[in-house]
Amino acid sequence: MATTIFPKDGPPEAVTARRTESLDAPHILKLVQESTNSLFGRVNIVNIIEKAVLAVTLCNEKEEILGHAAFYDYPNIPSVDPASWEDWVANNYKNAEKSTALNTLFMHYFVAKKEYSHGCAREIIRTAFNAIPDLHYLFLVVPMGAYPESYLDEIFKQVDKKEGSNGGHGALFACHRHNHVPVLHIRKARVEDHDDLTPIFNRQSDMLKMTYGDYFLAELIEAQDDHMQCMVAEVDGTAIGFMSISDDVNVDLLNNCFELGPMHGLRKPHPDDELIPPKTPTPSPPPQEEERAPSVQSGKTASTGKPEVTPPETGDTTSEDKKAMSQHSSGRSSRAGSTSNEEPKVQSKLSDANLSTTSMLSEGGVVEDAMKEADDRASQMSSRKSSMKEEAELSRLGTPQPITPMMPQKRFVPTYKGAANAFSIQLFCIDERYEMRSTDFLSQCFSLFPDLDFCVITVPHLVPEFPLIQEFMRVTPRCPSTLSQELYSFYRAGLIKNFKARLACSSDYNAVEKLVSSIDLNDKLLSDLTQYNKARRDEDGTEIQAFVAECMGQIVGVAIIRREEDIEYIRSHYNIEDFIYYNHHKREEHGHLHHFALNPIFKHLSKYFIKEIFRLGHKTCLYYPLYPAYVSKETSTHLSGHLNDMVPVRARRQIVYPLDKLGINAPSNRVLKEKEPYALNHINRKLVVEPKVTVNARIVVVGASDVGLAFLEALAYCPHLRFNNLTLISPHGLPGEMSPDELRDQMLGKSYCYTQDDYAKCSLRTWINVVYGKMTAIDRKKKVLTVNGNTQVPYDHLVLSMGLQYQIPAPTEADIEGGVTSAELPNSPDRRYLKAPPKNLFLVNDEYDAAVALYWTENYILKSQRKVLVYGCTLDAYCCIQALLTMGVPGERIQLVEPPSPYQSTCFNNPVIDQAIHKSLQEAGVVVYSGYLLAQWNDGNDPTEITSCSFTSTKDPLRLECGVFFAYYKKAVDQNAFKAINDACLVYDGKLVIDASFHTNDVSIRGTGTLTKYQRKYHADQWTHANFNSKEVGIHVSFYEIEPYRIIRIKCK
Repeated sequence: MATTIFPKDGPPEAVTARRTESLDAPHILKLVQESTNSLFGRVNIVNIIEKAVLAVTLCNEKEEILGHAAFYDYPNIPSVDPASWEDWVANNYKNAEKSTALNTLFMHYFVAKKEYSHGCAREIIRTAFNAIPDLHYLFLVVPMGAYPESYLDEIFKQVDKKEGSNGGHGALFACHRHNHVPVLHIRKARVEDHDDLTPIFNRQSDMLKMTYGDYFLAELIEAQDDHMQCMVAEVDGTAIGFMSISDDVNVDLLNNCFELGPMHGLRKPHPDDELIPPKTPTPSPPPQEEERAPSVQSGKTASTGKPEVTPPETGDTTSEDKKAMSQHSSGRSSRAGSTSNEEPKVQSKLSDANLSTTSMLSEGGVVEDAMKEADDRASQMSSRKSSMKEEAELSRLGTPQPITPMMPQKRFVPTYKGAANAFSIQLFCIDERYEMRSTDFLSQCFSLFPDLDFCVITVPHLVPEFPLIQEFMRVTPRCPSTLSQELYSFYRAGLIKNFKARLACSSDYNAVEKLVSSIDLNDKLLSDLTQYNKARRDEDGTEIQAFVAECMGQIVGVAIIRREEDIEYIRSHYNIEDFIYYNHHKREEHGHLHHFALNPIFKHLSKYFIKEIFRLGHKTCLYYPLYPAYVSKETSTHLSGHLNDMVPVRARRQIVYPLDKLGINAPSNRVLKEKEPYALNHINRKLVVEPKVTVNARIVVVGASDVGLAFLEALAYCPHLRFNNLTLISPHGLPGEMSPDELRDQMLGKSYCYTQDDYAKCSLRTWINVVYGKMTAIDRKKKVLTVNGNTQVPYDHLVLSMGLQYQIPAPTEADIEGGVTSAELPNSPDRRYLKAPPKNLFLVNDEYDAAVALYWTENYILKSQRKVLVYGCTLDAYCCIQALLTMGVPGERIQLVEPPSPYQSTCFNNPVIDQAIHKSLQEAGVVVYSGYLLAQWNDGNDPTEITSCSFTSTKDPLRLECGVFFAYYKKAVDQNAFKAINDACLVYDGKLVIDASFHTNDVSIRGTGTLTKYQRKYHADQWTHANFNSKEVGIHVSFYEIEPYRIIRIKCK
């Protein structure tokens, strides 16, 4: 919001305040006067800006800088330790006892254009108090022999020294909040406040007036009773804000829709509370059946942070049931693309973890899912030997053994029997000039309901997060959630300002152990805390620092950091200089955050705790690596629920150095060493008080294609935005979750948009909820997707990026014994195959399908004399043959049948390469048949298991024996996706039709990738997304999604 300042001589100037950037340094230097150097000394402006907790710049309408100030959380006196300045102030100055690290900042620098200096000083001070609601004191340290200029002297008043205090540090001047942005006066509302409040309501929305009439506010105020109260904020006798609260809260509905474990279900404790799921007796395994059983979608079950999906309840399942259930599971996308009717699994994003639930940092099991699917196919063909499981554990795909994933279980919701312990905010409005003081209402709210401990508020998903709820904790939605709103809660203890951080000591161990008892990897945290208390260092000499957060004498948080010893590697492999100027940070100022846990009711103070870690630990930057799920727990640490406070850092493309030629000029081993890839998260001093714009809109992406992942990555890595509800729907979840396997990767050609290391270094699972399943319907009116035919996923913005996949080739049913050729086919070879798929037919569309196929081949083809048939002339077909040969399948047992090419050129588009490929196949013993179309399986008999295949050509027919069939015929849109698109009346003209902004004929639905084509009016049929880099297309789509929130951020500034 622009503010007008009035110079002594000249016209008034409209100015806006913003965060200072390092690029402003040259313009700030032009404002430096002689008095500036005498007051603050000769300083490096870039260094001041780089390490300031809050740096504010005032600009006019021409973007000219008129003033600048930098604030730190410690005094600019070299002899005073930043970690102990509170004792220094208390021991040397009077009336400073209320000053704490939570409510105090120090001005380290101020400059302004001379004629505007008075107005700039007042506006910058006002901006600082507005930006940090808990800030109550600003101190200015004036060295001996200097005195503040008049524009500072009228704001800062000298603090009296205590007798006998050390005066060698100069004088201390203080500025108090109540002189600039006072705490609002809150009182009970009166009917006469109606005239003051109505214009404020009408400026923001006329919906209430249209619904309830012109005097709805007066009627609401008049209807107050013991259960519903109304309050107003008053400034100079005028009501400028209104809040209505009520203790009539449906806590049972909220408990069913949100994860209220940390808040005890918003009820008082009761002896009959049911907090632990009941144990279920183990059922006996059902007998194996030859009939195809319903598919069980393997995935990962999350205990918290799920997107809003609404599946039916399923039966209880214990860990003992896994083998029995796996005998009834069948293929997912690789099995004819048919959709299971089972409940899809949900994997929550890691950033939603909290102290009440198990961390998802080390979740695995995708490889074992693939092994189970291959075993399931075999169990339907023949009985398995008892030794097969042992052999599988020693197989290539089974090493190392991943963590067994949780099987589908009946959702357990804790039952709370105590009295309700929450009241809700029903109506709230405040003049935007005072909105940063919205939290002043809360103290009065809790005084009106002294027996209730929680204040809650629900807001629609598309409402931007306003200053009031920025102090609240967002509650993670439960699965399922029938309430289409976001829930925020605030605990009474959050009003207590006796929150401080300090270095840990040995006596804190028991309190910390109790605090972290419910989180994953707590044993490592306690082990590191023990090592800190024992020696302050690791056995290899690495420095350890441990901090605790304390409120009213109780430990409510803990953090453990080490000195970052790999900073050269981080600088060379990650773009940390997008956030810091590296040369302005000493090596010892970089820290490695290992553990961070904070009681959820103090989540709104998490950044303050981090700020204190910087001050007490003498650090300026912290880094937190997040390793992929398949990495051993030994490399994993715990960061409970506070990844949202950090920013993800993009990885850098690496130079391949010719080390033999560079010799001594080669980079050091610190840069070149090989390390397990990880995603890097970062925070520095500049970011601890800079809020992100929170976006609660439900953005759902269907399909884990390269373009879909690039879109999600662009949103997740936007540093100034936080997207709370990003959801991916995919049959096999996010790619890259399986451990690296070169042979598996050879089963498909590479797009080079993402590699295995790229997946590990971006770690989308940190920011994205994943629903394992297939889209089967779209309800455009209700904005709801149906997954697997029975589960609903609501959306506000939908992006369809499924792409094209290999489909089961449909036999033409030509009778080769009758001499039918490819010119006389009774059915088209491109028609859809609608019957049950053969058990030994494989479609390889992703790494999961490849793992299933290779596991099958390893355990059931290599141990027999069956032949392998590969049908297709695509690049992926040749990749499959290469993988089979590498695996050890003899070339004589591999048969490649190439259908007629629809184009004159082949997939290699080069005759020389074609000849070289066929020559290599011939030398390997692979038999190649060109120009043949699939006619029949098993001579037209039951194709439950393929034993032979018949083909037609323009000449003689062909019949081949087959033990396993790999189909790489043609790619097409998934049948379920096509039906959902068509039934939703989205325009489909051979492909999904979109406009230049990626919109379909529904503005809430965008399409992208190879699934789409442009509208005919563009006359651009040849310019489809298939002709462009998928990653660049996804990034371009994200621009349209981010742009509205860029505007919101500008308004916030």
